[in-house]
Amino acid sequence: MRSGFVNIFGKPNAGKSTLLNALMGEKMAIVSPKVQTTRHRIKGFLTKAGEYQIIFSDTPGIIETKYKLHEKMMAAVKGALEDADVALLIVDVNDNFEENDAIFQQLNLKVPCLLILNKIDLAVNGRIADAAAFFEVKPYVKKIIKVSALQQHHIVKLTSAIVELLPEGVPFYNEDDLSDLPTKFFVSEIIREKVYQLFEDEIPYHVAVLINEFKEKETLVKIQADIIVQRETQKAIMIGEGGKMVRQIGILARQDIEKFIERKIFLELFIKVKPKWRDNEMQLKEFGY
Repeated sequence: MRSGFVNIFGKPNAGKSTLLNALMGEKMAIVSPKVQTTRHRIKGFLTKAGEYQIIFSDTPGIIETKYKLHEKMMAAVKGALEDADVALLIVDVNDNFEENDAIFQQLNLKVPCLLILNKIDLAVNGRIADAAAFFEVKPYVKKIIKVSALQQHHIVKLTSAIVELLPEGVPFYNEDDLSDLPTKFFVSEIIREKVYQLFEDEIPYHVAVLINEFKEKETLVKIQADIIVQRETQKAIMIGEGGKMVRQIGILARQDIEKFIERKIFLELFIKVKPKWRDNEMQLKEFGY
């Protein structure tokens, strides 16, 4: 039996969350074309009874910090650095190789690292070969695996390569568990994902979601959530004319939440203003950061 922590690192939008979802065969992390979608360290447990348990961690994209929220995000990356048994270093194959290399060198990892060349389905001429040639000589690279996380190309091959590097050991979690995060966390993330889908510009980066009520009744689950923004103008945009936009968030979120918890839900959303919450330690804690 092999068991260990396999943590995913990379730049924003390299495909970390999409890769986690592909490896797990479940939607564990929300995804968006916008950068900085992932704010938490999200764990997913992939277990094959008697053979292996992989504790994956999706981490926020590595950025320079501008707010206390960013500091919390980078603290999640630091925590993942400290307990990794294997690291997955993910690179968008069409991105700048030198910038990715600089980030990986700064991580100063002491564990085996698989270099994941992602988005090979979108690679321009010769780009995959160029990337492989660039990274294969780097001292931190144990092996290069080329994948498309979105199209789920070569995910089985990647899983096998990970298992080979895991230490021997007993499982850390029950084989039926998929994560150590509560259902309320995933519900809040689904709501936040819909904000990323529906709104442009800076609004998604100013939004937090707080679940105030999660009550299981006989026929359905009642959920009440606040969507937090920083300014009254943002609140007006998110409510929309006649409540159109907040209703749209609710419709899309309800569909995915019902699929996730496999029960009917009643979802009630309120938009609330908390000025400068991204730099407020108490509010960050309240919102789960």
